[in-house]
Parts: sequence; structure tokens; C-alpha cells
Amino acid sequence: MAKILLVGCGDLGAEIAVRLHASGHEVVGVRKSTRTLPFGMHTIQADVTEQGTLAPLTTEVIVYCVAASAQTNENYHRHYVQGLRNVLQSQSGPQLKHVFFVSSTRVYGQHADALLDEATPAIATDFGGERLLEAEQLLSALPCSSTVLRLSGIYGPGRLYLVYLAKDQTRWPAENQWTNRIHRDDAAAFAAFLVGQVLGNQSIHPLYIVTDDLPVAQYEVLTWLATNMGGNVKNVRIPPVTQGKRLSNERLRDTGFVLSYPSYQHGYSTLI
Repeated sequence: MAKILLVGCGDLGAEIAVRLHASGHEVVGVRKSTRTLPFGMHTIQADVTEQGTLAPLTTEVIVYCVAASAQTNENYHRHYVQGLRNVLQSQSGPQLKHVFFVSSTRVYGQHADALLDEATPAIATDFGGERLLEAEQLLSALPCSSTVLRLSGIYGPGRLYLVYLAKDQTRWPAENQWTNRIHRDDAAAFAAFLVGQVLGNQSIHPLYIVTDDLPVAQYEVLTWLATNMGGNVKNVRIPPVTQGKRLSNERLRDTGFVLSYPSYQHGYSTLI
């Protein structure tokens, strides 16, 4: 059993914590709210943007899974860059084996029909991608190993934006684009899987794109959802794909991890 510090216990972080706890590890959750994690997991109320609220802890693995609270450059810097820096300064020690940072495929700002993978340079084109890359770079100075998890669009229970959009064709975008997604449960399960690999002294990569098997045009998803919810799409004009990018999950699959929801059809079928 290992002691794992899970920083950021929102929807995704809490699901990671539950899976790690189920594997027998001692999970300590750090969250800004006063809500505690289930199953009696120790929960610390702290604000990662305020260094003074973070108490030193002895831990073997850190999973940093904080989400920005607003779509501004300042907020992204506080939560991803300064927050991660604060945690690393207060929690790191000789016993620390590995740090995981949950990032986003937003760092790939380029539009491309060809599959992008971990070897593709990340070219950020907005403040969000730039701040995430800045945070990722903090890991290079660590005395221990680290891994960045770049998650594509998360969907799942409570994350039903496309479901609601599909119901109202008047709100469908004028342009079509490539989209990539990962079910929340698969994202959490893969993070927990990698933690297990590290604790089992298995070698893992410093970077993974966490996405499902099927990059797909947004209109394909919308028409599929609308049809499966009883909508009429016979008069829908499907624009050509002119934006977005397609992401490869080959490195994820090479670990032997098996997705429960390998495509949007598998995932959304359980939600609609």
C-alpha cells in the first residue's frame, strides 16, 4: 500500500481517488471545498493558489488534477502554474517517486487532418494552452520522475454539453471540426492504472495523450446523438471539416490498458 496525494478532487479527481482507494492505497485528497472524499479517505481543505494553506506531507505519488475556475489567463496561471509550483514546493521530498500532472490537449492549437501524437510539437494558440505548457515545464526540474496526462474533451455523467446541443439544431455550429474525447471513467481508470505501474516499478512514459480510439467530425457526433434521441436529421446540411485536429492514443493502448468506452457511440449510449 502506498500513500498518494490527490490534489484537486472535483469530478475527475474524486473518481481517480476512488479507484486508487479500491486498489488498497492510502489516498489523501486536497480540495478547496469542505466536502470530504467517500470511503473515509482523508481529505484536506486547502487552496493550491495560497502557499500557506498547504501543509507538508510524506507521500510517494502526487496526482495534480486541479481545474481552473474561470477562463482567464490570470486564473489559469494561478491554478495550473502557481498552484502546481506551490504543491511541489510544499510536498516534494526524498520519498517522492513520481508526480502526475493532468493537462489538456488544448496545448495542441494547430488544425490538422493527420493524426497528432506525443512526438508532435505542441503549438499553443491561446492563453489556456500556453499556461498548461508552462505548468508542464515545471516538472522538468523535479528530482523524481513525472508524467503529463494530456486529456482530450472529457464527457460522462454530468458532462452532457453535446447531448443538449444535439437536441437543438438551431444551435449547431456553422463550421464542422475534428473532435476528440475521453469518457471520465476511462480517464480516471487510466490515471489509476499508471499510478499502479509506477508503484509496481514498471517504466512509463513522461507524456500520454489520453483520448479514445475515434477522432471524429463534430457533425457526425451531433447527427448520431440526434438520431438516437428521436430527432429528425434528414434536412441537416453537413459542412466540410475545416478546423480541429485528430489525436492518436496509440501510446495509451500500447500500455495494455483497455478502454471501457473506445468511441463516442459506446460512451454516449450509456448516457442518453
